[in-house]
Amino acid sequence: MRRHRIDRTELGITTAEYAVGTAAGAGFAGLLYKLLTGSFGDKLLVRLFDHVMGLLGIG
Repeated sequence: MRRHRIDRTELGITTAEYAVGTAAGAGFAGLLYKLLTGSFGDKLLVRLFDHVMGLLGIG
């Protein structure tokens, strides 16, 4: 039976990568929140809703 050597340095992301990923995710979430809670978001949601209703033959 062969045993595989596991390199423990490559098992997961490091703390610095977690920090960068968390900061990027928080920034992206903030950007989406600003876009969707403003007038742009209102127009986008209304247009999307109207489009879906049109595809369904309801609107």
